[in-house]
Amino acid sequence: MNDLEQLETWAAPLIAALAPTARRRLLQALAVDLRRSQQRRIAQQRNPDGSAYAPRKPQRDDRTGRIRRGAMFRRIRMTRHLRATSNADGVRVGYAGRVARIARVHQEGSLDRAKHSGALLRYARRQLLGFSPADRERLQSALLAHLTPTLRPS
Repeated sequence: MNDLEQLETWAAPLIAALAPTARRRLLQALAVDLRRSQQRRIAQQRNPDGSAYAPRKPQRDDRTGRIRRGAMFRRIRMTRHLRATSNADGVRVGYAGRVARIARVHQEGSLDRAKHSGALLRYARRQLLGFSPADRERLQSALLAHLTPTLRPS
């Protein structure tokens, strides 16, 4: 059983016991927190296990501009592309549409065309989305903080 399944079996009965509005609020907060952690990790150019992304392939001399030297995935880590949604069944953080195809190619390290009529290229595997141990701990502590009633001094 992996970490995500362990977290799900631990948290599912606790979340199910909440009222629907409280459950929706909690799951949306968890989704937003998870999305932010994914955005930070992508900005740091790190895989979920902490290793660095595979570097870009060397470019021809006429393609060594400012954009090619910058960090990868600047645009797709934006909130409008990396979406966090929740419903009664759970939380989803991911991409949709054309950006989802680009993210999937990099996530899996598969073949794709850089241009519409270009040759097929093998992209290096760069895990854009993943569940790190720090994410697991952060979600557990957020869940416990929400479920534990605040102690008020008498």
